[in-house]
Amino acid sequence: MKEFKITYFFDEEHYIRRFIHVESMEIAEELIQSERDQYISFRDSRDIYHELHTRNVRVVQLSEYHRIDKSKKREKR
Repeated sequence: MKEFKITYFFDEEHYIRRFIHVESMEIAEELIQSERDQYISFRDSRDIYHELHTRNVRVVQLSEYHRIDKSKKREKR
């Protein structure tokens, strides 16, 4: 499984990020397209619950995400 970051932009200053785990970029794109004009809900990385209607989103950005283990960086110091 790969991890993908989806960012929903409402305007230039307001956005919500969501992380998903799917097999490919194509599957992630299909998920985003299937959620158009409906309510979706999810918890973010801080375990905050979000519920939004995708009709209110101006831009959706999708990218593969490569998580960096920050604890390993601290150990090297």
